[in-house]
Amino acid sequence: MAIHNELGKRGEEEALAFLLKKGFVLREKNWRFGKEEIDLIVETPGQLVIVEVKARSTDSYGNPYEFISRAKQKHLIRAANAYVEKLGINKDIRFDIIAITYKPAFLLEHIPEAFYP
Repeated sequence: MAIHNELGKRGEEEALAFLLKKGFVLREKNWRFGKEEIDLIVETPGQLVIVEVKARSTDSYGNPYEFISRAKQKHLIRAANAYVEKLGINKDIRFDIIAITYKPAFLLEHIPEAFYP
């Protein structure tokens, strides 16, 4: 597995552990709709939360969340709509980002309601 893939997998595991400690319940991990993928789908009693995890080894080029383009957001929205429709979910949906950097020091930043459809 390529180093960037290992970093992404590690980031998703760290993000999931963080969310579970906060009381979120995991519904899906790496859910796919065609070529699109949702890293984590979690829920609270009143909301379905679509989570994009972005992990970087360093913050030298900026915060990881800055690399989630509007095009990526559109892909996430499209995949989330497919998930909700397929399962007949009737909850409010929110899109969060978890940005992780490992150097110079480990930092996990949770950004609730990072963008809107």
